[in-house]
Amino acid sequence: MTVRTSIKRSGAALLAAAAAATVALAVTGSADAATTHASEVGVAKPTIVLVHGAWADASSFAPVTSRLQHDGYTVLNAPNPLRGLSTDAASVAAFVNKATTGPVVLVGHSYGGAVITNAATSIPSVKALAYIDAYAPAQGETVSQLTGAKPGSQLTVPNPTDVFDVVQDPSSPQGDPDLYVKRDLFPKAFAANLPAEVGAELAASQTPVTGGALNEQSGPAAWQNLPSWFFIGTNDQVLPPAEQQAMAERAHGTVVTAAADHLSMLEVPSVVTKVIENAATAAVATR
Repeated sequence: MTVRTSIKRSGAALLAAAAAATVALAVTGSADAATTHASEVGVAKPTIVLVHGAWADASSFAPVTSRLQHDGYTVLNAPNPLRGLSTDAASVAAFVNKATTGPVVLVGHSYGGAVITNAATSIPSVKALAYIDAYAPAQGETVSQLTGAKPGSQLTVPNPTDVFDVVQDPSSPQGDPDLYVKRDLFPKAFAANLPAEVGAELAASQTPVTGGALNEQSGPAAWQNLPSWFFIGTNDQVLPPAEQQAMAERAHGTVVTAAADHLSMLEVPSVVTKVIENAATAAVATR
């Protein structure tokens, strides 16, 4: 009886020790896995830098910014002075190189697409580009040229003063005036699907771009060496969808389309956000 009791007690002790060891291993393994997962999550979230277009400001990206932040991304809106393509690109590059660490996805809307096309060649941390109803010029092309390359833009007219209010800023070179889209044209050209009062507010708050910026030739295109994503609003009446498709195809970009006007970030922000997040995920995966 004594021997049997000892064996039973010894067996019980061994089982208890084994169970404790198993629990300890499980806890350690879980901690290691959690650490690894956290590390992977950190790596998988590049900084998203947004570059607004002409006749707009950073608030045009506000609904997208909030969604990206909710999903755990660090989001920055880069300054875009709208003074000249090369100088605007230099401003964005200087900002990104100073304000970020780690991988970056550079996102441009409208004229902002031309800016990121030029800026990214001077930003080593950029891993992907995202064009939102945006220009993706090749070297030597201009925004004005691309706007009129295919029919459908309400800004392409024989007499520019029919669509623009022209103001010569005393601080700018003579002959390089600021251009404002006429307030009665702005809502239907840029955001026909938004409420009329919102369109009127956007028209009243537009930031001008210089004529020189729209007619300055692009430098070398970053999309030749970086993966690119394109969102194309099929109702765009500023940059014709057919021209956006042509630019996306030559860049070998991934294309997503939806029924939206030029300010698609305000009309379909969830779709635009998803395009940017897809670019971010794929860019990090291929690092």
